Amino acid sequence: MTPRALSADTAVRVPRLLAAALAVLALAGCSRGVTSTPGDAPNLETWVAEVKARPAPPLDPLPVMQQFETFEYAAQGLRDPFSNAFTDRSNGSGPRPDSDRRKQTLEQFPLDSLDMVGTLGDGGSMVALVMAPDKVTYRVRPGAYMGQSDGRVTDVLEDRIELVELVPDGAGGWLERPATVALEDQ
Repeated sequence: MTPRALSADTAVRVPRLLAAALAVLALAGCSRGVTSTPGDAPNLETWVAEVKARPAPPLDPLPVMQQFETFEYAAQGLRDPFSNAFTDRSNGSGPRPDSDRRKQTLEQFPLDSLDMVGTLGDGGSMVALVMAPDKVTYRVRPGAYMGQSDGRVTDVLEDRIELVELVPDGAGGWLERPATVALEDQ
């Protein structure tokens, strides 16, 4: 063998041997802490017995319960605030929606979805042009109905439509609420 061949062969063997030696040392170091001898068992049993013999730490004291002020309800003789007796207005003379009236086309749309796009005429014979969500333009005169709250048109002006809606008051009756639909700025 030539000296060159010998050095190439050693150059390959030395790192392999070095890697193998390091692996053996690493495994020997790991196994050193894992192994146990029969003599270690009594030490472990002694330690467990010592830990069990220690007194338990004291518990935290229970929180103090807050005393609440009692309240006695003494209004048994007064009117019941939840009864419907004092709010029933079925025989009242207030405004009511006309259930016999035939619904008009613009009453199927919410009022805020209707857009005033213009007017025709002038003075008392003014007609408003209203575009509905279905992209159809309708003519609206005073007395017509629009919106889902029985909104009756009271006046048509050049820049807005004024109407009065009937809304439930929450107590069995109805309230008139003014509303407007303004001309859309384009």
